[in-house]
Amino acid sequence: MRNIYLLKDLAKKSGFSTHTLKFYLRLGIVKEIGRSPETNFRYFDDSSYNQLKSIRELQKQGLTLKEIQEKFYENDTKES
Repeated sequence: MRNIYLLKDLAKKSGFSTHTLKFYLRLGIVKEIGRSPETNFRYFDDSSYNQLKSIRELQKQGLTLKEIQEKFYENDTKES
């Protein structure tokens, strides 16, 4: 079963603030899976949550956001 989260719910589950998640969205290191046509709310799923767990782990290892962004970009291009 696939879990779907709103931004505030994903923030609560992940421990990141909504402000931080919006920043990560702008950087492209977290992606929404869609938006509500009526409310324009962003939707996220477990892959978004897992991405945030990876970000947290990489930060603990001392990587900067720029390095994390580059790492995720490399992974995206390898999967394409």
